[in-house]
Amino acid sequence: MLLIAILMGTVAAGIGSVWLAAALSFGLLARYTQHMLSMAAGALLATAFLHLLPEAFESQAGAHDLFLTLLIGLLFFFLLDKAELWHHGHEHHQGPAVAAEAGHDHHGHGPAHHGHEPHGHAHGHAHAAKPGSWAILTGDSVHCFGDGILIASAFVADLRLGVIAALAVLAHEVPHHMGDLAVLRSGASDRRMALVKVSLAGAVTALGGIVGYLLVDQLHQYLPFFLAIASSSFIYVALADLIPQLQKRLSARETAAQIVWLSVGIGLVTVVGALAHSH
Repeated sequence: MLLIAILMGTVAAGIGSVWLAAALSFGLLARYTQHMLSMAAGALLATAFLHLLPEAFESQAGAHDLFLTLLIGLLFFFLLDKAELWHHGHEHHQGPAVAAEAGHDHHGHGPAHHGHEPHGHAHGHAHAAKPGSWAILTGDSVHCFGDGILIASAFVADLRLGVIAALAVLAHEVPHHMGDLAVLRSGASDRRMALVKVSLAGAVTALGGIVGYLLVDQLHQYLPFFLAIASSSFIYVALADLIPQLQKRLSARETAAQIVWLSVGIGLVTVVGALAHSH
């Protein structure tokens, strides 16, 4: 009975938050792709610096070990991006005509990646590797696995506490998953595939719930390191992929809009996080 409750709670939190985020991103806010990228950067940075890392450092784990994990995570996601580009490298060595048609240089970086063009141009290299996509999905999966363990721990302690934890995770993840969907959509126009990928990462919450149910005592000491690794992926994607796309010459009004939407991303995560912690 307890395991069924954990599974229901983790599936609702993990996948429900993705679908709710998709309903907002692809419905009400679908026209604001550029603004969504600014919001995504703010949401990812806020999730890492205001939620995951403080929670990790409140544990018994040493600061040195956590910072080392964060550094290793950043290097890992950098290498993951490299591997992604190398994997698609054959597409960029088929001659200058193909490269010119694809709209990117021999390193596999297109103008859309560096943000020197409007993001609507991103479809020009949708078939190529999109730096940040694997990093965001890997980090998401680690984060969701940790969420599953947290929800399972709450259910083991008390059924009502478990329900509250599942609802808190669901609400907390919505702005974050809106950011994830914006990152994936910026590299490919296939909205359905972006939703499937983020949903699969969200489904890892249920796996974390099962593992947490079976090994809750043994895994508890490793949770801070899960949080640090997830943080490193969000920081990497925000600073290496999203912020460079926003760093282009804009009018004062457009720059102000970027700052506003960046702040909205930070604000959403902060407010929802505060509400979740208050309960």
